[in-house]
Amino acid sequence: MHEITPAQLAEWLADPAKIKPLLLDVREPWEYELCHIDGSVPMPMGTVAGRIGELDPEQVMVVVCHHGGRSAQVGMFLKRQGFKRVINLAGGVAEWAAKVDPSMPHY
Repeated sequence: MHEITPAQLAEWLADPAKIKPLLLDVREPWEYELCHIDGSVPMPMGTVAGRIGELDPEQVMVVVCHHGGRSAQVGMFLKRQGFKRVINLAGGVAEWAAKVDPSMPHY
């Protein structure tokens, strides 16, 4: 599974010449409400299998969670379902808050 650091993702999102990935946030609703990366789409881990039809298997997707564990599991699941352009956010929103957006709440 490919991984991207928060700093690399921030650079990608800031580059107007690059096509933006889908940011799939697989944390629980309360976690998403507390903090999330702007533009991310909430889809709790437990709902991904039932909602997989909402996702485009051709779209580049960065899967996000709190520390990178749940997102890696979801990413591997999506790859097994035929999604080829799946990237895990290493360190999750915790690392994003530490390295990219220190104003983001920590939990």
